Amino acid sequence: MHPFSAAPTLFWVESGGRGWWGNCAWCSLGIVALLGADASITTRLGGEATAVTVQIQNGAVTTPEYVVHFPIPMTQAWDNVTYTCSCMLLFDSSAAVDRWCARHAIPRGDVQPLSNVWAFARAWYGRHLDPDWTKWTTEEARALFARFGLTGPTWALPVTTERF
Repeated sequence: MHPFSAAPTLFWVESGGRGWWGNCAWCSLGIVALLGADASITTRLGGEATAVTVQIQNGAVTTPEYVVHFPIPMTQAWDNVTYTCSCMLLFDSSAAVDRWCARHAIPRGDVQPLSNVWAFARAWYGRHLDPDWTKWTTEEARALFARFGLTGPTWALPVTTERF
């Protein structure tokens, strides 16, 4: 059901008087992309005490600039997708990511501005409802990653003909 979750999560997406659980920061933005409408995403910074709401209005993030942490390399994301999504969280700064990683003994992966992840989510999830949509090939995924500056070990994909 990606980007939707059938079980409660740390991410609640609301639009037009309806609501949905998102699996992670990226998936929640994907839900908003699929809705094609103004929405809010409520979550907790680093999955901890501070509740925040991200607003998407007229296709743009209108709330303070947060960052999204991607601690799991994409080549391992589906090894345990529940864990992967549980760690793709929102933070108020890269320094907060560093402190969180040290506190929880989780490796620091890539940190991206929320606005970039929003643009990426729109491209990644934007066609998921199309009747002719198919999973991305690895080459297509690699090209999308590059288009949004998603580089380095977290985003490195093997050369293969499989779909991502």
